[in-house]
Amino acid sequence: MNVTTATTPTTAPPEATATHRRLIHEGPEIDLRGAEKAIADLLAALGRDPASPHLADTPRRVAQAYAELLTPREFDLTTFPNEEGYDELVIARDIPVHSLCEHHLLPFHGVAHVGYLPGERILGLSKLARVVEWFARDLQVQERLTKQVTDWLQRHLAPKGVGVVIEAEHMCMALRGVRAAGSRTATSALEGTLRDDPRSRQEFFTLAGIRH
Repeated sequence: MNVTTATTPTTAPPEATATHRRLIHEGPEIDLRGAEKAIADLLAALGRDPASPHLADTPRRVAQAYAELLTPREFDLTTFPNEEGYDELVIARDIPVHSLCEHHLLPFHGVAHVGYLPGERILGLSKLARVVEWFARDLQVQERLTKQVTDWLQRHLAPKGVGVVIEAEHMCMALRGVRAAGSRTATSALEGTLRDDPRSRQEFFTLAGIRH
């Protein structure tokens, strides 16, 4: 997924004012008509009649559904100066995660726990959820998604440390194959102090509600 960002110019020093970074999606262009035809062909290959009254509009609906699931919403990432010098963990727990497994095109869903140790700047809290959604709206594997969120926050926020844990149930495990309904996969990625300092790492997992 390609990401373009644009920072709003300001006459004050960057560390002394809010900054706004617009995230603009520049992923592959989705061919809705081509997707509709492919879905109709898939239905036919599965022994279904795509022209039947019940399925006649299914290719359009499915194509639009996948287009929505694969297109993140643009948003402004706003950061503020850490004027109070806050140096304890900031954690957003139970952020909803919905994505598509790139191996089976089936959904996986769950929650993300995202935390960071502020440096010179702090982030608007809702933006942690926005960043998770930004990378989840793609064909994904959970390990990559966890690392992408972590790396992006480390690069753009420059905190002292970042931690991300994702817990998710995968429909490719629940509905097919092993059929392990209810099984959840947990992945984590840590950077900076949360990776290097055992006490900070344990504090993050404890506050995130993770037994580690």
